[in-house]
Amino acid sequence: MISHKIKLLLVLILVWGTSCQKDQDKSDFGLTYPAYFPEPHYKFDKNILTKEGFELGRSLFFDPILSLDSTISCASCHAQSHAFADHNTRMSFGVEGKMGSRNSPAMFNLVWQPIFMWDGGINHIEIMPLAPITEEVEMAETMKNVITKLNNHPKYVQRFRSVFGEKPIESQQLFYALAQYITMLVSDDSKYDQYRKGKTNLTVDEEDGLQIFKAKCASCHTEPLFTDFSLRNNGLEIIGEDLGHGRITLEEKDNYKFKVPSLRNVALTYPYMHDGRFRTLEQVLNHYDNGMILHQNIDEQFTKNNRIGIALSDVEKQNIIAFLHTLTDYTFISNPIFSE
Repeated sequence: MISHKIKLLLVLILVWGTSCQKDQDKSDFGLTYPAYFPEPHYKFDKNILTKEGFELGRSLFFDPILSLDSTISCASCHAQSHAFADHNTRMSFGVEGKMGSRNSPAMFNLVWQPIFMWDGGINHIEIMPLAPITEEVEMAETMKNVITKLNNHPKYVQRFRSVFGEKPIESQQLFYALAQYITMLVSDDSKYDQYRKGKTNLTVDEEDGLQIFKAKCASCHTEPLFTDFSLRNNGLEIIGEDLGHGRITLEEKDNYKFKVPSLRNVALTYPYMHDGRFRTLEQVLNHYDNGMILHQNIDEQFTKNNRIGIALSDVEKQNIIAFLHTLTDYTFISNPIFSE
């Protein structure tokens, strides 16, 4: 039989080992990305990334408490199964069933983004959640009410205290926690990434599509993030009154310019463009080939070679689409660490 002292020693070893494992998990927690990715734009100098902070941000992302009537959460319009875009709807619906005026963009690799929103109106990831929280047709809440609700919520009081210390919950802490969650939404395990890492090969059509993409699309959708984060006019027919970046700057030269989105996971994030006017990738490529409208702010990329747009044959379109499907990251959309 095992003596009482030996039993006690075994228990202490087990507890110590478990504690060390938890500490190791904490030390291993952090932002990781491939060597061919650039350095992140966002730095954690003032907002130290921790497992507890990330988990707090995740809870807030999925909690409708941030909306006026507690019916809409961030996740309501940003579903993991669609790379954190909306559920393939053209426009999103907010509190009281109010419909927005833009298509909800996908959310991943945000830590590299210098600007946010289709119009580029927000230039910092910590401030980005302010727009949907306070927008009348989205969550329609005030920051004062949000902070009051969180301070009256015993579990959130305790969780914020464990991350940020002994103090009432403030808006800065809310933004820090959400930033910790959304900066960890890194998509870097698609077939394209496996190809970049030398772990798989592309098919003939996918390889041809990549080469065509590099020649005709990559000036705006730059590898490896597949966007240059610029604001451009891509010759869309003007529908409605959305001025894009011109709404922010009030400069006529910026009218109808919208942010170039990343094409990672693009097969999952339809419909496309700022207003979701195109349902399929074929429609998007047809637009660039022969559907663009000439107006004063159209990007110079699309007025070369004595034509408007980008000449694409049917075979080139098919191969580009074949390549775009290699950008789907199934690991990302099924990763339980990002789930509710």
